[in-house]
Formats: sequence, structure tokens, C-alpha cells
Amino acid sequence: MRRATGCRGFTLIELLVAISLMALMTVLSWRGLDGVSRAQTRLQQQSDDVLALQATLAQWGADLEAMAEQPDTPSLDWDGRALRIVRRSSAGPGEGLRVVAWARRSEAGQGLWLRWQSPPLLTRSELALAWQKAQVWAQTPSDDDLVREVRTVALDQWQIFYYRGNAWSNPLSSADSATAVGAASGASAAAEAPVPPPTATGVLAAVPDGVRLVLTLAPGQAIHGTLTRDWVRGAMGGGK
Repeated sequence: MRRATGCRGFTLIELLVAISLMALMTVLSWRGLDGVSRAQTRLQQQSDDVLALQATLAQWGADLEAMAEQPDTPSLDWDGRALRIVRRSSAGPGEGLRVVAWARRSEAGQGLWLRWQSPPLLTRSELALAWQKAQVWAQTPSDDDLVREVRTVALDQWQIFYYRGNAWSNPLSSADSATAVGAASGASAAAEAPVPPPTATGVLAAVPDGVRLVLTLAPGQAIHGTLTRDWVRGAMGGGK
């Protein structure tokens, strides 16, 4: 007579061991995937920081390249807080001029580098008003000013130097800054006159041969520390 044999199952201890091993493998896999996800997010953030910095510096250079030198009107001014530039509008010929300004502001303990831009300006009164608003924006911006500003990159400090007389110097110590201020006050005489083209006759406010930008980028970014960028007038550097 043959004895029937049955299938032997897992014991309770074996099941508990198997479940524990599966749980451990799941935890280890989750940690690995989480680490990969965090690394990918960090790399994406660093890539975004680099692209934002490149775009910001490109805009900085474009503003200086498009500077419009006007008779009896300052085209460039640094007051220690904001750099103001009168530039040609990028919308196209006949669209007038714009005033742009760059400044740093602290928010929630972090420094931000900001850019402000006026609407197209067609008269001297509009140009004079925008020039003043750009300076006020850097100190106490209004709600309207906040709409017209763009936040660029995190910034701890920044400095501006002018190249004059074969040397870099502090713009605030230059005698030419007083000339620019005087020209600004005299521009209001013909307030409603249209903005003249850059080739019009008149006294041009002194513009430096070069502008040096020194940024101290906040830690934690893909690029941090001190970054220096020089801009040279096309007439002096052959457009380089």
C-alpha cells in the first residue's frame, strides 16, 4: 500500500523572514530612488542658476551696447545704489528711448539683483521723469515700479568701476559725475521737446570708455563667489 505524500508549506517563521527581507529591499530601493531624484533636482537647479546668470549678464551687456548718448542729458549714472542707463528701445526704430536701472535689494535676508525698465519715451519730459523714477525705484519702489522690475539672480554685493584715463576708478570719485548731474537738471528746459537723435548737436554728457561690473554671488548657487565682467565702448574696443 502506498503512503500519500502532501506538499509542505512555509512555516510562520519563514514567512516573517521573507516579508522582512522584502521590506528591507523596498526601503533600500526607495532610498536609492530618492537619492537619484534629489541629485537630479539639484542638478536641474544648478543648471537653472547658470542659465539665469548667463541671461542676466547678456541683458546687462545689451543695455550698455544700446546706450543712447543724448545732448544735455546723462546717458549713464551710478549713485552707489543703482546704475541708470538711457538706451535705445529694442522694439524697433522710431520707438523712442528707455531708461533701465540695475540695483540690489534685500528680501527675507537674501540679496537680489534687480532690473527695472521704463516704457518707451518720446519726449524730454518723459525721459526726465523716467530718469528720476529709476533712482526712486532703487530706494523706495512703488507698486507701479514693482510691476516693471525683473528679479534676476541672488547677489550678496556688487560694485561698479569706470575706465577713464587708462585706469579703473570709482565713479563716485570722478569729476565727470558732477557734469552728468548738471546736465540732468538742465534737460528740463525743453521738457516737451521730442527726444533728439543721438547725432543731434549739443553737449554730450561724459560717458566712460568702459564699465567694470564686480558681482559677489551668494553661496549655494551653481556659480558663487566673485565674478568680474568688463564692457568696453565699441568706438574704443572695435566692437569687442
